[in-house]
Amino acid sequence: MIICPSCGSGVSVDLCLGCPACGARAVGPPLARPEHELPSFGQSALAFAIGAVMFLVFIGLVLAAFLENKPAHFGFWPMVTAGEIAAWRVKWEILFSSLIGLCVAGRIIRTISQNPQRFIGLLPAQIGLGGVIAVTLMVAGLIGITVPERLRQRQYSIEAAISARGHTIDRALLQYRDLHGTFPTDPDNYINALKSLPDADGSIGEALRFADPNGYTATTTVAVAATKSKPVVGRGTALRGGNPGASLEPAAVPFTSYTLRLPSEHRWFGSDDNYIMQDGVIKKESEVPPAASNSLRLH
Repeated sequence: MIICPSCGSGVSVDLCLGCPACGARAVGPPLARPEHELPSFGQSALAFAIGAVMFLVFIGLVLAAFLENKPAHFGFWPMVTAGEIAAWRVKWEILFSSLIGLCVAGRIIRTISQNPQRFIGLLPAQIGLGGVIAVTLMVAGLIGITVPERLRQRQYSIEAAISARGHTIDRALLQYRDLHGTFPTDPDNYINALKSLPDADGSIGEALRFADPNGYTATTTVAVAATKSKPVVGRGTALRGGNPGASLEPAAVPFTSYTLRLPSEHRWFGSDDNYIMQDGVIKKESEVPPAASNSLRLH
C-alpha cells in the first residue's frame, strides 16, 4: 500500500493507473533511493532535550524556593533546604516524567547503538539520559534525607492532637465534678455522662469520639480513722455492760481521681503507643506506674 500524494488516501494499486479516490495519476515511476543518505540526528536531539529540560526545570524550581525563603546568606545548606522544598513539591510530577524520560531515552540510545549508519549523536543521547537520571537521584536523595525529620514532626503533631483531646476531656470531667460533686461513677457510661454537659462549640463531643469506651476508671483515697467510744458513767453509779472497744465506720466519699486511656492515632486499644491521662496529666502508658493499693477503684 502506498499513499496518494494528491489526496493522501492509502491505495494498493499502481498510481500510473489512477487513484481510486481522486483519480490522480502518476507521471512517472517513483524516484530511486539516493546513493548516500545523511544519518539522522533527530532522535538523539529528542533524548538530549528531555534530559536538559528536566534538569533545567528542577534547577529553576530550586532557585524559586531559595528566593521564596529569603535566606540571610547564599550557601550550601540554604540551597539544600530549597532543594528539599522543591523536591517535595514536584515529587509525583518528577516520578511520572522520569519514567517517561528513562523509557524514551533508553530506547533511543539502543536504536542509535544498533544502527550507527542511520543515526548519529550517541553522546548527546547519553547526556540526556544522564540528565534524567541525575534529576531522579537528586529528588530521591533530597526527599530521603528529610523523611526522618518529617516522621518526627508527624509524631509531634499526633502527640499534640492527643494532648488537645485529653485536656478537653479533662475539662469536661472537671465540669462534671463541679456539677455532681464526683467524677462519673459508671465506667461503661462515662462518655454519655460527659455528652450531657453543655457543649456549645462541639469540642467535647469531638474529643469523646477518640476516647476508649473501656479505658476509664475512677478512684478515691479512703481515709478511715479509729474512733474510741468512751462509756458514759453516771454520777454515783457503777459501770455495767460497758464496751470500750474501738469501731471503724468508713464514710461514703465521692470519686476524686480518675484514669483515662487515650488511644493512639490508629485507635489500637492496648497498644504501646497509647497514652494515659491521670487527673489531667498525660503520659505514655509504659511510663505510668501501677495503681496504689490504698485507693478505692471503680470497675
